[in-house]
Amino acid sequence: MLSMRDLRDALAECFALRRSGDPRDRISDRAQVIRESNIRDAARLVAQLSRQRPVINLGQGLPEYPAPQLLKDAAKAAIDADINQYSNTWGDPRLREAIAGKFQRYNGITVDPETQVTVTCGASEAINAALLATINPGDEVIVIEPFYENYHPNIIIAGGVPRYVRLRGPERTFDEKELARAFNKRTRAILINTPHNPTGRVFTREELQLVAGLCQKWDVLAICDEIYEYMVYDGHKHLSLATLPGMEERTITVSGLSKTFSVTGWRLGYFAAPADYTKAIRRVHDYLTLAAPSPLQVAGVVALNLPDQFYREMVEKYRGLRDQLMPVVEAAGFKFRKPEGTYYLFTDCSHMGFANDRQLWEYLLREFGLATVAGYCFYRPEFNTHKIRFCYAKYPSTIEAAAVQLKAFSDKLHLVR
Repeated sequence: MLSMRDLRDALAECFALRRSGDPRDRISDRAQVIRESNIRDAARLVAQLSRQRPVINLGQGLPEYPAPQLLKDAAKAAIDADINQYSNTWGDPRLREAIAGKFQRYNGITVDPETQVTVTCGASEAINAALLATINPGDEVIVIEPFYENYHPNIIIAGGVPRYVRLRGPERTFDEKELARAFNKRTRAILINTPHNPTGRVFTREELQLVAGLCQKWDVLAICDEIYEYMVYDGHKHLSLATLPGMEERTITVSGLSKTFSVTGWRLGYFAAPADYTKAIRRVHDYLTLAAPSPLQVAGVVALNLPDQFYREMVEKYRGLRDQLMPVVEAAGFKFRKPEGTYYLFTDCSHMGFANDRQLWEYLLREFGLATVAGYCFYRPEFNTHKIRFCYAKYPSTIEAAAVQLKAFSDKLHLVR
């Protein structure tokens, strides 16, 4: 084992070898490889353009609806009560108890809040910490493509090698043989998201059983992002991978409060995992963010104890907004599969005559004041894609305004042709 002095000398020598007149030599390889977030870039551009003209925002996944008043009151009361210092690093014990209760009631997962539940700064941090705690350089991580754009840089930052499995056909499912080929002796984990952003798929028991069987065959860890777990429509059912036989001891289940309770800026996520994995991930979490915001964790306890009626009303609201947006987008010429979950509509624009989706995304934004998300950010960097994602977690009036602009876009497209 290297002594601290030997390690220091080795690092100094390595840095000296890399140092040259080129500023890029002072930037890590991982920072040069990962691309900037299109979603956040787009949000900044939308904010900039909004100062000059009205912009209708169906882009970033930000619900327009306010957080429940009970949550806001609880957060304000916690601040007034001077709950403003660091919380327990793993999360306020009361919130961990509430999370464990939620896992039992809704997901059918039994966990110990003391040794298996951790509160993080958003679901994104939970996934990042899980990868950093379990992936060694060169380990392969299977990711379902398209994927939430954070997954690719998360894997790269952890030193992993992404291995992609595409969702194919009108059903947007993975091919059984392709998935099986992705598993090998170098595979350390699979990162799977259900309900799925951006496609809106809710993976079935049969699909998840296929994943589970391969995980057990190859001794692979599953990191399951379930942040949209409550947003499921038309009789579809959310199923947690950890509940399948043989998966409890090899699954890290990630979720959070951001989407369900319209508090994306509160950065309250959490995960449940077997105790040995939890112990390792907690060490990483400690040095990444230390702890989530204390007063907001108090409000999180209130959130997770809201009655079932809250969830029924939320699902009905988003189902109605989905059904309001779909005919508008279809009339404008976009093609899509009806979303089964989340609050996104993922569309195909390959027939519209644009070089790629980024070109169309910028055209919609600059010419019609309509913000969306270009689909390329959900695919590996080398792909030239033709997808546009619309977010329908918006007021009906916002979707009505978008309909006007989409009709204007469609009319102009037909005139050009």
